[in-house]
Amino acid sequence: MSTPPFLELPAGVRASSVATPRGALAALSAEPAQETGAPVLLLPGYTGSKEDFIAVLAPIAAAGHRVVAVDQRGQFETPGDGDPSSYELKVLADDVLTVLAGLGAPAHLVGHSFGGLVARTAALADPAALRSLTLMSSGPAAIPAPANQTTALLAQVLPVMDLETIWVAKRQIESQTETDPPAPEIEAWLHARFVANHPVGMLRMAEQLLTEIDRTDELHALGLPVLVAFGDRDDVWPPSLQAETAQRLGARTAAWPGVGHSPAADAPDMTVADLLAFWATTESPS
Repeated sequence: MSTPPFLELPAGVRASSVATPRGALAALSAEPAQETGAPVLLLPGYTGSKEDFIAVLAPIAAAGHRVVAVDQRGQFETPGDGDPSSYELKVLADDVLTVLAGLGAPAHLVGHSFGGLVARTAALADPAALRSLTLMSSGPAAIPAPANQTTALLAQVLPVMDLETIWVAKRQIESQTETDPPAPEIEAWLHARFVANHPVGMLRMAEQLLTEIDRTDELHALGLPVLVAFGDRDDVWPPSLQAETAQRLGARTAAWPGVGHSPAADAPDMTVADLLAFWATTESPS
C-alpha cells in the first residue's frame, strides 16, 4: 500500500475523470504551459490510487507533458461491479487503451506494481498506442514467496470478511513493526481509500498477483522502449528479479537507493528525474 506524502492538490493539478465504455475512471491530471513531450498515463498498484502519484504530477507537467493518473476499475473513487471478469488484466488493459486513445498521441505509460501488469497487458494488446512503457516496482510474473503471503492472506479473507474488519486487523498487524506511522489525517484517508475499494475487484486482482505468468519474452519481442524502475529496498518483487527482467528486456534501468516499493510517493524527485531522462531518449530525433 502506497502512502501519499500529502493530499492537497498542488497548483496546476486537478481532479477529473476519463470516460470509457464501462464508465468513467476517476483521475488527477495536469497540463503543461507548453506541451513539448508526449502525454503520460500513470497506473497505480493493488490497493493504491491516483493519489500515489500526487507528488510527481506537477513536475511532469512542468517538463512539458500532459499527465493523467487514474484509479483503475473498482479502486477508490472509480466504481466497480460484482462481476470478477471486470477485473481481468485484459479488461483493465482495455480501459487503459481507451484512455490512451483519448490522449490523442502515443503516450508514455507507467504502471506501478499491479499497475505494471496491467500496463504490460495493454502494451502487448496495442503497442502502437505507447511511446514507451515503464514498469515501476513490478515484476515479470506472480509475486514470489515470501512476499506473496500478505496478498494470499487477503485473498483468503476477502470472501468472508468486510473491508472495515480487514482494515482494522491489517493496521493492528502493521502497527507492531511500524516505525513511522502516518499522520492522523493521512491515516484517516488511507482508511477511507481502503474501504472504498470494491471487494470483488480486490479479490480478483489479488488472485492475478498470485498467478500471473511471465510474459517478458513477449514484451521484448515488441521492440518497445522500456524502463524498469525500482527501489533497492523493494519488499514485493526482489530488486534482483526486477534487474534480471530489465536485462531480459534489454531495457533501461533505474534503481533507487534507500527506496522501497512506492518510489513515486516516497522519492518523487528521483522518480521524476529518471522518468524524464528515459522519455527524452524516446523523443529525441532519430
